[in-house]
Amino acid sequence: MSGLAGEMNVGKSGRPRRTGRRAASRGSALAHEALIVPVASASLLGIPEEEFTPSVREAASRLVDEIELLRREVEQTRTRLEDMARTADQDTLLPILNRRAFVREISRAVALVARYGTPSSLLYFDLDNFKAVNDAHGHAAGDVVLRHFSDLIGSQIRDSDILARLGGDEFGVLLSHATLDQAKKKGLAVAESLRNNLPLWNGLPVALSFSCGAHELHPGQSADIAMAEADSAMYAEKRAGARTLRP
Repeated sequence: MSGLAGEMNVGKSGRPRRTGRRAASRGSALAHEALIVPVASASLLGIPEEEFTPSVREAASRLVDEIELLRREVEQTRTRLEDMARTADQDTLLPILNRRAFVREISRAVALVARYGTPSSLLYFDLDNFKAVNDAHGHAAGDVVLRHFSDLIGSQIRDSDILARLGGDEFGVLLSHATLDQAKKKGLAVAESLRNNLPLWNGLPVALSFSCGAHELHPGQSADIAMAEADSAMYAEKRAGARTLRP
């Protein structure tokens, strides 16, 4: 009887359980398998813990691994899509928005103007003698000038404002909570900053001037119309020979 008692014992449930070396060996194996399938997985799969036989654990482990693999693939796909969206919105040369993304942001701003009545305005910049820079110094110098002008504008606007390159040597700024007069003053500030900080090429300053037009957004206005109005104001400044806005 003593030998039998060494092999069998009775648990609280009334069922006999193994003891001794065989029980210890089996318990070690089950403990190792329990590390493979988390307890949370058992409740997730709807299987009571006491029914987790080795074959069930193995199947559940494979299922959990497949779920984790799918989760990682979904996360990678989401990251790629976000990267693609950022790439689609960004200018090919400068770390700012392109024209397509800028038009979308204008549409959103017009909707906010209509809904809340808070003003927003556009600034439209055009470098007047940019072709002459390329002709005299080459396209590498032209890229330096564009980056300099973009950085200069960015330093003069708030985080809530939006800067974009509209194409070639044209830039747009969407000024949130800004009236037409405030937008014109911002244009003057950019002009003053440029006068004091001309771009350099081979250690020498590059002569640079620009024209700027301002337009305040109106409820119901399309983004294309708003940009056309700002562009028209910019050309009016250009025809007048002005290089900066006047309040």
